[in-house]
Amino acid sequence: MFRHFRAHRHEHMHGWRRGRHGIGLGGRHGGRKRAFEQGDLRFVLLKLIAEKPRHGYEIIKAIEETFGGTYSPSPGVVYPTLTLLEDMGLASVAPGEGSKKLYTITPEGEQFLADNKPSVDAVFARMDEARRAFGGGMAPEIRRAMQNFRTAFELRLERGPLSAEEVAKIAAAIDAAAAEVERS
Repeated sequence: MFRHFRAHRHEHMHGWRRGRHGIGLGGRHGGRKRAFEQGDLRFVLLKLIAEKPRHGYEIIKAIEETFGGTYSPSPGVVYPTLTLLEDMGLASVAPGEGSKKLYTITPEGEQFLADNKPSVDAVFARMDEARRAFGGGMAPEIRRAMQNFRTAFELRLERGPLSAEEVAKIAAAIDAAAAEVERS
């Protein structure tokens, strides 16, 4: 499919999305599987800053790399979660370069990770699964075929309105292609 997920404001609550239209991965919330279940992002952020102190932007990039480039969380989710971790005493913030803040894990944060190791491991296993499943992007042949369809459809629409018979014929062709993809 598309190369990158585009994170939306509440992706941890509403599911992974690709581009403007969202591609479902199965599961809840309109057929989409959540990138992070309730509280999972806290585990991810803590584990990343436990590895080494990081700035918020570095954390976002590390998550994107962990997903193999298929998902990138929005700053509107990451920064409030980092603030929450700081408020909980699980992370601390030190002034960094310019206005950047450097996030580090506290001893309480390390204990929190240790106490929740099975959950942390499960979150990272799901992230690895998503990377394996979607990290390769769409095959060039499929991308070419989809572009070919789009171009053919747009060229046909330029010739004028579709008759009811033409609409039915095109819809049947698209439905047949979709059924074939589902059988694959």
